[in-house]
Amino acid sequence: MKTEKKANITTIPFLGDIILSGSRTLIGIALGLLTSGILIALSNANPLVAYGAMIKGAFGDIYAFCNVLVRVSPLLLGGMGVAIGNKAGIWNTGIEGYMYLGAIGSGLVAIQDWGLPSALHILLAVIAGMAFAAAWGLIPGYLRAHRGVNEVTCTIMLNYVAIYLTNWLVSDAGFFAESGAFFPMSKIFQDSAQLPILLRGTSLHPGVFVGIIVCLIFFFLLKYTPFGFRTRMLGGNPNAARYSGVDIKKQIILVMVLGAMLGGLGGAIEVIGLRHRVYSDFVTGVGYECIAVALLAGGNPVGVIFAGFFFAILKVGGATMSIETGVSSSMTSIIMALCVLFVIGVGLTDNHRVKKKSNKADAVAVVKQKEE
Repeated sequence: MKTEKKANITTIPFLGDIILSGSRTLIGIALGLLTSGILIALSNANPLVAYGAMIKGAFGDIYAFCNVLVRVSPLLLGGMGVAIGNKAGIWNTGIEGYMYLGAIGSGLVAIQDWGLPSALHILLAVIAGMAFAAAWGLIPGYLRAHRGVNEVTCTIMLNYVAIYLTNWLVSDAGFFAESGAFFPMSKIFQDSAQLPILLRGTSLHPGVFVGIIVCLIFFFLLKYTPFGFRTRMLGGNPNAARYSGVDIKKQIILVMVLGAMLGGLGGAIEVIGLRHRVYSDFVTGVGYECIAVALLAGGNPVGVIFAGFFFAILKVGGATMSIETGVSSSMTSIIMALCVLFVIGVGLTDNHRVKKKSNKADAVAVVKQKEE
């Protein structure tokens, strides 16, 4: 008579992988908050009171929480763009530039009055933003794959080009810039090209839900599809990937372009959902925060969701913590940095444990072989 095994979470592969993939992020966040609490205590403030003020600032009312949801949207999409590259062993640090190109592309469509239905106008604006960013990401992708140019240097330099290109367009380009504006900005977007507000009295738009869905889709793609297998193989062992028939150059370009498209999507949603114009320096620093989000997530798409929300809570609640407790506003950045460092540390510890276990298994196998 066969015995029935009790069902547990590991019998559901997809759900089990989601929980396991987010555990490293949660451990890193917990250790980062604990260490930051010690620093807060050393600054003559009560850590519990400080964290309570932060939670109050982020969740004190529906308007505060909606602010968190608005802030997290570009972090999810940009963080996912970086995380894909991490899985392939590529540092795609150009998210800031992709966001600017995504804003330009969507803005060129959104300022036009074509008499289109709102859904179609928004869709065209989003597609244009992703297409502009994809073309921008193709440059470092091609240079990395075919010329061996370091992608970090290339993407960072292109970030500055994208920023200055945007500044020129919103300042001097008559077809795009608002004439006589008190601050460099584009023309106002058509009402039909603006994302709907989900809750009256707030700035909440559907961007956060788009970001969550994108992260879950890429979790599945990276875990259970040939594309994900090739990407993970490229990041784990490029030589083995090459010998197994993976087109290394094609895969590098594909990963870079996909990351760029997600960054462009983040920039497009930011302007059509929140600002309704393209401003000079409208996402300054957000692209680099996305890199920290991907690091905190350990490259896991589900971890990106946790990390993105955590960063958004820190950004929204950090101001309240500083005002109510007197803790320096720089503590928010310190907390972010410590959490990232601990996630990296936990990852190194896990890798060392797995490697040690693998070496032990190999040694046992060798002994058994000799005995036979």
